[in-house]
Amino acid sequence: MRKEYDFSNSMKNPYAKKVKKQISIKIESDTIDYFKELAIKVGIPYQNLINSYLTDCAVKHVEPKLNWK
Repeated sequence: MRKEYDFSNSMKNPYAKKVKKQISIKIESDTIDYFKELAIKVGIPYQNLINSYLTDCAVKHVEPKLNWK
């Protein structure tokens, strides 16, 4: 490796704002099973599927409609 590198012509990473952050979240087993089955059908990992769904909801500003009886 070189002792020095020239970064004067470098550019910022355009994907830096889209970095994923690891969290802990409690999700019911039935919900996880649903997404795992759906992920097999569409051919992507279930965590990516859940992330994609949540991202879509956030972009569209979807708010839950809860009816407590």
